[in-house]
Amino acid sequence: MKLNTLALASALALASASFSTAASAASEADVDNSFFPNKKGFPAFPGLNPGLVINKANVEQFKGAFDPGLFDMVKDGWVEITIGKNSDFPQPKAYIDATRGAKNGDIEGYVAGRPFPEEPDLKDPRAGEKLAWNFKYGVNYGDSGSIYPFYWRYRNAATGQIERTIKFEFHFLNFMHRVEQPPIPEITPNPAKIYRGTYAKVYEPQDLKNTQLLIHRFEDDTKLDDAYLYLGFQRRVRRLATGQTTDAFLGSDMMIEDFEGYNGRTSDMHWAYKGTVNILVPFFNHNEQKLTDEYKESDGYKFVDMHGKGNCMPNVTYQLRKSYILEATPVNPNHPMSKKVLYLDAQTMYAGRVLVYDRKGQLWKNFTIGKSHPDHHLPKNKGSDVSLDDSFSQIDMQAMHCTTGQFKVHIDAKLNPPDLFQVQNLRGGD
Repeated sequence: MKLNTLALASALALASASFSTAASAASEADVDNSFFPNKKGFPAFPGLNPGLVINKANVEQFKGAFDPGLFDMVKDGWVEITIGKNSDFPQPKAYIDATRGAKNGDIEGYVAGRPFPEEPDLKDPRAGEKLAWNFKYGVNYGDSGSIYPFYWRYRNAATGQIERTIKFEFHFLNFMHRVEQPPIPEITPNPAKIYRGTYAKVYEPQDLKNTQLLIHRFEDDTKLDDAYLYLGFQRRVRRLATGQTTDAFLGSDMMIEDFEGYNGRTSDMHWAYKGTVNILVPFFNHNEQKLTDEYKESDGYKFVDMHGKGNCMPNVTYQLRKSYILEATPVNPNHPMSKKVLYLDAQTMYAGRVLVYDRKGQLWKNFTIGKSHPDHHLPKNKGSDVSLDDSFSQIDMQAMHCTTGQFKVHIDAKLNPPDLFQVQNLRGGD
């Protein structure tokens, strides 16, 4: 799928405008409120206490604490939600300090930190776009991170039948805007001005073994990503066309564009801020969850388990957190969705819940991304202040099918050398 001329012009206009947003420096209070939203107390909802199980019998009582997609799943008996204790998910000090020292309110000349720490305003026509930049330049995986192993399962949501299990490794590297891992602020040489690299490799099953994906996202948001796929059975690298990022990835319910909630250019969407809510999202301490013994790791690490209808949902606790409703509408009229609604956590700018609507405006996919506090995970992750992806669920509500993910995340710079993100690495991947 390719952007038509009109759509491309619109995308370029949006991105160009983004880079000329007028500056109005954020105050110290703005920065503190952005990164420490719970300093005056955690959000509360009547009767919502740790240990409470919300199911179809009592969910109406707590409707105001749910996004509409998760509410309907609980109401229809898809899943029960257990409430965990409220907790803080601090961001890295270097990232916060970079925000304090930056010329906030202007994406042009951006160096590091949260670009727009001010509280979004419904009267600001660009509030959604500012949140989108905060999301793009968020901490997710820090300067670099990796997942191994990473298990994806394709499931029949009606019966729970497991159709396929894929074992991956994933790697992420920020080439620019780095704040903690040397070199700071940029890896050089970087003549193409790559902002971020994503690399993935399949280990199982045999028919997909050594399939690899490489994505280069550029600092220039008007420049299309470079994406490459290496198919092990063909032993060749092919470049992905733009539209293939919205195809089903390796037969799953996921599009490449779905990774991390949204994995695309800011200029590919029109962004709208739809308000601030306190909703239930899967933020938790990994080591305090009901973990599965199914996979055997040499270090004793255990993965989050799945439950609910078809075993399609992570079996984790939820907490009430301040969230921004961010609506993304594709610039390209031929995009397979009409809109995506991300519920951005105000403290971390992560999307714990995402709803995807089809071209008719009907709910298509329910996307859940579980986040673990790093101090309750692998010992190496303690003190990183990087909230860790720990599980995911992408449910196609119309096809009654789901793809689930179980993570083992490592915040470890040694696992992400820059040469891992070169196209030549794909060719030598056998």
